[in-house]
Amino acid sequence: MPRLLIVAHAPSTNTLRLREAAECGARHPDVEGVEVTVKAPLEAGPEDLLFCDAILLGTTENLGYMSGALKDFFDRSYYPVLEEKQGLPCALYIRAGRDGTGTQRAVEGIVTGLRWKWVQAPLILRGKWQDAFADQVEELGMTMAAGLEAGVI
Repeated sequence: MPRLLIVAHAPSTNTLRLREAAECGARHPDVEGVEVTVKAPLEAGPEDLLFCDAILLGTTENLGYMSGALKDFFDRSYYPVLEEKQGLPCALYIRAGRDGTGTQRAVEGIVTGLRWKWVQAPLILRGKWQDAFADQVEELGMTMAAGLEAGVI
């Protein structure tokens, strides 16, 4: 059974809603053949990456960069998985109070170095909180899981 790993930083009620929405989408009743694991970045590590078939990343925009927690996850995991996980399908959502482009560039740089494969362009949730953000992340989680189940990602 293919395995989807969701690693998302959730320091607030709204960002927790996003992580829960990603999980809800990934566990959609129409997607039965995917194992889903959800972890905070400080709880996840290289062993989780070695065990997954795709990853969905979530982060806040912090001073124009990814969260320190997600950066820590990458710092601990980069070299241990560099050779083994090339081509890993990945996606990203960013909760951005501003424009999110610095955060996007930072994560894209690391993903390029890891030679992971983007499933879609990063989803940037800009500006003031909107309930539609959770719907968009839920759809992203479902898309990732359905793609894994169908064998297209």
